[in-house]
Amino acid sequence: MPFGIITRPGALSSFDPVDTGGLGQLLQLFLNVLIVAGSIYALFNFVLAGYAFMSAGDDPKKIAGAWAKIWQTALGLTIVAGSFVLAGIFGYLIFKDTSALLTPSIIGP
Repeated sequence: MPFGIITRPGALSSFDPVDTGGLGQLLQLFLNVLIVAGSIYALFNFVLAGYAFMSAGDDPKKIAGAWAKIWQTALGLTIVAGSFVLAGIFGYLIFKDTSALLTPSIIGP
């Protein structure tokens, strides 16, 4: 070997090698980070919409804008929660395992 032995970086040491499903674990971690980031964004959006609603006073346009923001955030959270239900249903129909799409496992040849 002209370059010697190549070791895995420390940040990736918790993942299995690719041939035993490490890529699936990395995809699952990515999905979890996206879900947590979306939830934190929704929380901040709710707080900002509530503040806009409280500070609107008697202005009907500001009240309508705050209600629209609250409604859109609630709809977004409903879509995210519904995606878990759909992933479970499709995972069961296709793979006979409800968590097959939520915990991907990619195993090499």
